[in-house]
Amino acid sequence: MWGLGTWAVLACGHPPVQNPTPAPTAPLPTAGISGQQVGILPITLIAAEDTLHWDTVVSERDKADSVLTTLLKARAPEVGWVSPQELRRMARRAPGIATDPEQMATPLLRDPRMVQVIDPLRNQLRTLAAIAGGLRYVLAPAGLVYRHTAIRPYGDTASSRPYGGTATAELTVVLVDVRLGRVAWRTVARGEADDPWTALTRAVKALTPGLP
Repeated sequence: MWGLGTWAVLACGHPPVQNPTPAPTAPLPTAGISGQQVGILPITLIAAEDTLHWDTVVSERDKADSVLTTLLKARAPEVGWVSPQELRRMARRAPGIATDPEQMATPLLRDPRMVQVIDPLRNQLRTLAAIAGGLRYVLAPAGLVYRHTAIRPYGDTASSRPYGGTATAELTVVLVDVRLGRVAWRTVARGEADDPWTALTRAVKALTPGLP
């Protein structure tokens, strides 16, 4: 039956299904969180296509956290950002009560269908927010994925291009209303470059358009 159905579709002249055009990056809703303390959770999921050979580089999650935090503080200073490092320290001060942010299942928030945050993540975020001084919102980078977009030309060994080609960084970012346990905003920010950190930088900059 599957074969007959496929033949029927082709016979009708329908073109094969193409990859959909990615949705544009939604700007960070700073107007709604201006003047508030907002925690930035650490990036716990980083992946890259094998053809990039970026396995060692993308394991540097602390550097990815630093890029995200530094740019957010510089480009959206109206928000009181609480860094992943600060959240980790706060969690360590409450052993047995607060969950280490590194151990939270934030990658689940990549699912665009998730509106209500599920337990135990919901309770973990609520506890962490309370320990951090009663945060209303946390920003969760739910996943960073590098997809190969171009291969470096053969023989191109310029020292300024030490990596294996060009890739698009896809950073899924979710703003969670901790009190309600709901997703308040979600987007995928993208940036392209021939090294992972420039690609990530461009992706984060896409969250605050209108700035250089």
